[in-house]
Amino acid sequence: MWAMECLDWLLFSLSRAFCSPLAVFIQIQGCFICLTLALGWACAAFVRNREIKQMKDSMRAGNSFAFLYHDINQLEHDNQVNLPRVSVVMPLKGFGEHNLHNWRSQVTSLYGGPLEFLFVVESTEDPAYHAVSSLISDLKDSIDCKIVIAGLSTTCSQKIHNQLVGVEKMHKDTKYVLFLDDDVRLHPGSIGALTAEMEKTPEIFIQTGYPLDLPSGSLGSYCIYEYHMPCSMGFATGGKTFFLWGGCMMMHADDFRYDRYGVVSGLRDGGYSDDMTLAALAGAHKRLITSPPVAVFPHPLASDLNFSRYWNYLRKQTFVLESYISKVNWMMNRALFSSHCYLSWGFVAPYFMAMVHVAAALRIYIRGYASDETTFVSNGLLLVTGLAVCTFTELLSMWNLTRVEVHLCNILSPEAPPLSLATYNWVLVFIAMLVDNFLYPISAFRSHFSQSINWSGIRYHLRDGKISKIDRSKDMGPIYTDLGGKHLGKKGVPPKVSFIGALVRSLEQWRRPKKFDG
Repeated sequence: MWAMECLDWLLFSLSRAFCSPLAVFIQIQGCFICLTLALGWACAAFVRNREIKQMKDSMRAGNSFAFLYHDINQLEHDNQVNLPRVSVVMPLKGFGEHNLHNWRSQVTSLYGGPLEFLFVVESTEDPAYHAVSSLISDLKDSIDCKIVIAGLSTTCSQKIHNQLVGVEKMHKDTKYVLFLDDDVRLHPGSIGALTAEMEKTPEIFIQTGYPLDLPSGSLGSYCIYEYHMPCSMGFATGGKTFFLWGGCMMMHADDFRYDRYGVVSGLRDGGYSDDMTLAALAGAHKRLITSPPVAVFPHPLASDLNFSRYWNYLRKQTFVLESYISKVNWMMNRALFSSHCYLSWGFVAPYFMAMVHVAAALRIYIRGYASDETTFVSNGLLLVTGLAVCTFTELLSMWNLTRVEVHLCNILSPEAPPLSLATYNWVLVFIAMLVDNFLYPISAFRSHFSQSINWSGIRYHLRDGKISKIDRSKDMGPIYTDLGGKHLGKKGVPPKVSFIGALVRSLEQWRRPKKFDG
C-alpha cells in the first residue's frame, strides 16, 4: 500500500511538473517538429506524384516507353547515337544477399549511348571479386564491364580510394562518371535520365538520388528506414538541392581529370566521406547539386539486420560530421551536430511526458481521486491529445510519401516484381522513430569524443577533420556489413553481440585514455 502511494505521488508530481510553462513549451515544440516533418513529406510526395502524373499522361498519349523518356522522339536513332559516353564506377566491399540483383539492375541499363562499368575491389580476396567475375562471365560480350583491383588505401577511406582508382581507369572519351554503391537498385532508364539532365543543364556539378528503404521486418531495419526518411524531403525537390547521397553521384569526368575545385585532392588527402566532402566543395565553390524526381531507388535491407548492426550503422553516420575540409565546413558540421541532437531529444521528450500524463490519469481513474484535487491532469491530457493528433498526421504523411515512391519505383521498373506497402509495419515505424531519435545524440557524442571509427574491419582515425591513421587487422571488426549483410571474407564465426553489449563496449572504449601520435 505504501509503495502504491509513493508511485501515485511520483506520477502526480511529474504530471504537475510537466504542466509548467517550460514543459508545455517542450511538448508544443514536439508537436511542431511532427507537423514540420509532415509538411516536408507532403511536399516531397507532391514532387514525386507530379512525375508520376507526367509519365501517365505520356502513356495515355501513346508513349509506352514513358519510364525511359517523356518524349518518345528521344528514342529515335539520331538522338541515341549522339548520347555521350558514361563510365559507371562501383566501389565494392563484400558480397551479400541483394548484391547480385542490384548489380544486374545496374549493368542491364537501357541507356543508348556508350557505357562502361568498372567494378573496383580492394583485392582478389574480397568475396565481391568472385561474384562479379561470375556475373561478367554470364553476360560475356553483351556489356563493356571490367574488374579493377585498387589495392589498399593509405591516405583516405577505402571507398574513396576505390572510386579514385576507378576514375583513373575510365575511358579517355568519357564525358560523365557515375558513382554507384553496390546496394543501389537502378531502374532501366536511370542512367539515361541522369545524363539527359546533365546535357540539358551543363552547369550541374553533381546529380544525385536517394534510396527508398525496404525494411526486412526487424526493429533495426525500421530504425534505418526512419533515419533516412527525414532526409528524403531534401532529395525530392525535383531540381536544386544542398543534399548529396554517395550511393548515386553523376559528375563531369573532366572535373576529375583536371582536379577542378579540388575534387581529387579533397577526396584523396584525408577524405573519409565521399558525399560530405563533395558537398562541402560544392558549397565552397558555389556549384550546383540537383536531384531529378525519378532518382529514387529501391534499397532492400538485409533480412538478418539486427539491432547491433543498426547501432554500428548509426555510429558511422554520426561520425561523418567529425570530418571536414575547411573552417566553414567545420562550422556547418557543428551546426548540424547541435541542431540534430537538440531536435532528436526534443522529439522524444514529449512522448515521455505524455506517458506520465496518461499513467497519472489512469491512476486517478483506478483510485477514484476527487477531480478538484487533480485538475492538472486534465491539462496534461490536452497536451497528450494534441501530440497524438500531430503524431498521426506525421505518420500519415510518411505513409503517403512511401506509397508515392513505391508507385513511382514500380512505374520506373515495369519489368521488376512490384513493390508493396503491405510489408511495412507502422507500429514498428513509430517505435523506431522514438528509438532512433533517442540514440542519435548518444552516437553523435560518442563519435565526437572518440575521433575514430571501425568501418568494415578498418579503423580510421581523424585529426583536424581528415584521416590521419588507418589500422587494419584480420581480427578487427565484424565479418558482415550493416545494411546489406554482406560477407567481408574474414575468417571465423561472427560473434553474436547484443545491442546493449555493443553500447557498453563503446562506452568502455570512450572512457579509455586516448593515445595520439606525435
